[in-house]
Amino acid sequence: MDPGSAHVAFKALSEPVRLRTVVLLTEGELCVCDLTEVLSLPQSTVSRHMSRLKTAGLVSDRREGKWVYYRLADPSSRFLVSLSGYFKSLCYQQPFKEDLIRLRKHLAGKSDDQCRDDEAGPPPSSRKRRKK
Repeated sequence: MDPGSAHVAFKALSEPVRLRTVVLLTEGELCVCDLTEVLSLPQSTVSRHMSRLKTAGLVSDRREGKWVYYRLADPSSRFLVSLSGYFKSLCYQQPFKEDLIRLRKHLAGKSDDQCRDDEAGPPPSSRKRRKK
């Protein structure tokens, strides 16, 4: 990784929410819905942060339906391997430790297809009707 890329990565990590997010991703691939729940942030805010981390080369993603799943980027350089180790070391410090506890509780109570179920939206009877 060249010095310019390292600068972009560290700049992306300078935002506390983005640093908290990459520490959560040490647990493995997560859906954006998981991140919004654990971080208590709107989906649009989480997606904006994830876009910045992806541009910096720190995370990669895949799309399934309307949901996007994020994971730490494959450590293709010594720089990323070192960062990955640092992210794991933060798991024992606050607020990261508390985030991981919330994530584990959230995942334990989540069904395997919850994101897919959410994709359909609320049942027709609960949708609000627009006034004409």
